[in-house]
Amino acid sequence: MSSDFYEDDSFKPTRLDVALWGRILARTQPYRTELIGMATMGLLIAGVDIAIPLITATLVDGASAHSDVSDLVPYGGLYFVLLSILAAAVYVFIWLAGRIATGMAHDFRRDGFAKFQRLEFAFYDQHAIGWLVARLTSDVGKVSSLLPWLLLDMCWGSATIFGASLAMLWFDPWLAMVVLVVVPPMGLVSLWFQRTLLDSSRKVRRANARITASFNEALGGVRTTKALAREVDNLGEFQELTDDMFQRSLRRSLESAVYLPLVVLLSSIGVGLALWVGGANAGTSVSLGTLIAFMQYAALFSGPIRDLAQKFTELQAAQAAAERIGTLLDAEPAIQSPEEPVVRAPGTPVRRIDFASVDFAYKPEEPVLQDCTFTVRAGQTIALVGPTGGGKSTIVKLLSRFYDVTNGSIAIDHVDLRDWDLKDLQRQFGIVLQDPHLFSGTIADNLRYGRLDATDAEVRDAAALVHADRFIERLPDGYETRVGEGGSRLSTGQRQLVALGRAVLADPQIFILDEATSSVDTETERAIQAGIQAAMQGRIAFVIAHRLSTIRDADGILFVKDGRIAERGTHAELVAKGGLYAGLVDRHRPTAFAASA
Repeated sequence: MSSDFYEDDSFKPTRLDVALWGRILARTQPYRTELIGMATMGLLIAGVDIAIPLITATLVDGASAHSDVSDLVPYGGLYFVLLSILAAAVYVFIWLAGRIATGMAHDFRRDGFAKFQRLEFAFYDQHAIGWLVARLTSDVGKVSSLLPWLLLDMCWGSATIFGASLAMLWFDPWLAMVVLVVVPPMGLVSLWFQRTLLDSSRKVRRANARITASFNEALGGVRTTKALAREVDNLGEFQELTDDMFQRSLRRSLESAVYLPLVVLLSSIGVGLALWVGGANAGTSVSLGTLIAFMQYAALFSGPIRDLAQKFTELQAAQAAAERIGTLLDAEPAIQSPEEPVVRAPGTPVRRIDFASVDFAYKPEEPVLQDCTFTVRAGQTIALVGPTGGGKSTIVKLLSRFYDVTNGSIAIDHVDLRDWDLKDLQRQFGIVLQDPHLFSGTIADNLRYGRLDATDAEVRDAAALVHADRFIERLPDGYETRVGEGGSRLSTGQRQLVALGRAVLADPQIFILDEATSSVDTETERAIQAGIQAAMQGRIAFVIAHRLSTIRDADGILFVKDGRIAERGTHAELVAKGGLYAGLVDRHRPTAFAASA
């Protein structure tokens, strides 16, 4: 598959995108109570961290001065109390961070899945399914697991650095400046690594998404792979993807491996300088307790810097994931209901459909339909025939408003499709495809998929109408037989029968049958046609078929070629005309159509 299919990053900032993270952080609002609690725990932990060296200094200086040990007991008790508070606060903020991370992952996936339901067909034409799955799995996990800990480290780390800096300045301003002198180099190192880590992280996420998409495609087409003995070739192609992922991950790991030790080295240099300078003056201008407390503060000062540096590298890695989640959640469907839609009263029949000079192109430079004009009235069945790629399926996709016309208009009962409520419009259709998709569950579940309130009796009646009951009742579990993922436990013909029953049970006003009986035998097809004709009384039907026996009784036939309606009329009229349709009949005469032509 072309790499362009996966390249969907619409913007690629070279620095942290503050606006993007602002939108992501805005989604933490439902967890503000937990965030406040976590911030409070962070400040409490920082306060305990700052207080402990003060007690340590007092204890050391008291012991060095040979004071009465009993005078130091209260400080020991206070030390124990502070450690208990520290342990309790750490437990609480870990629990709160877990709630936030789990909740945000839930919200991202819920909203992302909801967006997938609303986005138009064209979106899925441009994005691989595996690529999209990666957004709701690894990308969401990356962002949701980072944010709580990042916010905690920013709160606790900032408070600890600020408190430690003040404490060091209070103990010895000169010695404090020795430690703080390493801060500017740390800032420069972080700025230098920012662009490199962000770019490599984005490439890692993209490679990961390509692997996910490849998994999805390979598993979905495993039968085709085995039938064509493509296992070795597929493995080689997948190996290329994993090699690319390995190289990009290795590069990012090396960059992180250099960045973090540099930050640690610089902070350690500050601590070492302070120990050297302070040690030289120990016992003179600096007491032993003060020097020990100062070293604790210097270490306490460098610890949050290391943690923040770690989170900074993780943030760089997560930005690529956040960009992709953001573009999904910010995407607005190109096809949606107008602000004041027309809504059809339940049960109102569709009386006519008008195509008026309809043009359409998936790409501007490649027109698919041109000047398509026709009218269909209630009770009529229209057959669409013609060569593959001529535009037959595009006509019914436009009618279903899976896409919008480029020019012209399509109207139902004189109301443009774009003025109807989208959900209400699409509920009017019952669509059965050549290779229909069934969902994991039972046959009964799939039959009532479009009408969940259908009774068991109605489910059985719909199955009987399309003659699906013949094979269902022979199964050990009957209607409770599980169909497997995508209906894999049923044959193609059985899936078509279930899909036909599903469409009939939904009680639509417009039927669209796209090679809907191509995988059943001719005798079964005739029986199905009789049942469907009974269900379609007074309704409109569009039939796309190559079997002429399927379309000969249609009220009208449109021969679609090269995006235009080349011929139109009834079967008898078109055969008498001796044109394209008549040629199609002649080519099929020796087989299915011989007896009826």
